[in-house]
Amino acid sequence: MAAMFTCCFGCCGEGGSGHIPLKEMPTVQLNTHHMGTDVVIVKSGRRICGTGGCLANAPLHQNKSYFEFKIQSSGVWGIGVATQKVNLNQVPLGRDTNSLVLRHDGSVYHNNEEKNRLPANSLPQEGDIVGITYDHVEMNLYLNGKNMHCPASGIRGTVYPVVYVDDSAILDCQFSDFYHTPPQGYEKILFEQQIF
Repeated sequence: MAAMFTCCFGCCGEGGSGHIPLKEMPTVQLNTHHMGTDVVIVKSGRRICGTGGCLANAPLHQNKSYFEFKIQSSGVWGIGVATQKVNLNQVPLGRDTNSLVLRHDGSVYHNNEEKNRLPANSLPQEGDIVGITYDHVEMNLYLNGKNMHCPASGIRGTVYPVVYVDDSAILDCQFSDFYHTPPQGYEKILFEQQIF
């Protein structure tokens, strides 16, 4: 018994602090390595301004993801999901197979085709919160916590949250600590090692 305590306590006491540091989990934020050349990212990777698009740093691996964007300043903008092949310097997004986005005018585009449209009386305005759910088949939109019943699909492959801005638009991203409770079964984006 004494030998066991000597081994357990003796291993920790020789030149070390006695504990193993925990690896911090990364934070989901906008990825400055995957953004347009005229994009500016501030507020710890949560705010986008300038001209162009930016992907988040975490792909949507889990079955049901939720994230939000707050429109801080209106202008030309778009939000949704995209693959890493998307051209983040070409706005608006939604022109090819690499992005599926809600545009500032309420249209939802993928592969240069309008897939759906928000009701005319429900266009997001400055100060509004737009929530997005994605389940690997369908993207759905929420305005200030209310389901807009505006599904869109068609994108394939590994996708990331995407946002683009132009014409003085400023958007903030919320990948956790949401303004509105995610719909049942949906949760914040998890890095792959957090899923298991």
